[in-house]
Amino acid sequence: MSVSQAIGIHRRRDLLRRGLAFAAVATAGSTGTAFAQAAGSTAPYQPRMQHRMLAVNGLQMHVVEQGTGPLVILCHGWPELWYSWRRQLPVLANAGFRVVAPDLRGFGQTDAPADIAAYSILHSVGDMVGLVRALGERQAVIVGHDLGATLAWTAALLRPDIFRAVAALSVAYAADAGAAQLQALRNAGRSNFYMFYFQTPGVAEAELERDPASTVRRTFARPADPATLRFLPAGGGFLDNRPDPGPDHLPAWLTRDDVDYVAGEYRRTGYRGGLNWYRNIDRNGELLAPWAGEAIRQPALFVIGAEDPFFGNPQGKVVVDRLSSTVPGLRRTVLIEDAGHWIQQERPAEVSAALLDFLRGLPVRE
Repeated sequence: MSVSQAIGIHRRRDLLRRGLAFAAVATAGSTGTAFAQAAGSTAPYQPRMQHRMLAVNGLQMHVVEQGTGPLVILCHGWPELWYSWRRQLPVLANAGFRVVAPDLRGFGQTDAPADIAAYSILHSVGDMVGLVRALGERQAVIVGHDLGATLAWTAALLRPDIFRAVAALSVAYAADAGAAQLQALRNAGRSNFYMFYFQTPGVAEAELERDPASTVRRTFARPADPATLRFLPAGGGFLDNRPDPGPDHLPAWLTRDDVDYVAGEYRRTGYRGGLNWYRNIDRNGELLAPWAGEAIRQPALFVIGAEDPFFGNPQGKVVVDRLSSTVPGLRRTVLIEDAGHWIQQERPAEVSAALLDFLRGLPVRE
């Protein structure tokens, strides 16, 4: 099935406590109405978000939890945090799901191991397995965006007994688990691909940590030509093709408080933890070689923005076109027009609706 056939158009912890980013939380009272309005939902009730630390796979993991019911785990991308799911948490919780959004290994308030080798995809899948157990559950639906989508696909591939369904945003399942992705790009002469810039420890960190607020603004703002984002100018850095819109010209979906929270976390932690995920890309190919070509058979959903650079390149479209064979359990592919890469933040209503439609159509959990 082709893309056209398959697609449905359709500041830290203290900052949170002071309520600058989530002012409504402090005023919602027992009904949660004020928070529902702040989240863009008209629902009359949402149980409150709970922040807690859990012992998971040798780490202390920060999670944000809301609601009761079947477990849904939301995995963020880079350079995001649990916070990228702030709009989906109350909507899914109010619909009868137990929704948990962790800061992934190396991000936010979750531990960041010093060893680069501790950031392999197997470590991260182990984190998700450990998280399900730490929550006292046996199964979960796993949802991911960006590198969180890669994590979600891989968790579903390796542990179908635990992850009964999978939804991915922005990054499709390629089924080439054994491929050395960076080596393939080198062989093609594409050594200016942004992931190469992330490989040498300290280089990208120095650029991104120079002014975290500017980094957040420049990363999340959509440039005139999104296709320029994947490849860096000769001798340039990650941010060189990304102009800073300044605090007064943010995208409509991004507020100053959003920038303050995310920048505050990265000012505290630095960017090294998240970058270490990319420093394991080729190693991940070696580790996953036994599963190369294996299909994902659980019920699945894929959502992508029409202006996402992944979708805007021919190779990305081929991967999306192949989903019906690489993911035979695929229920639906949703293309959201005029949406970019940060899709659950840019278009929260459409993403929440797609997730709810998918979740409600799943069989009763075991």
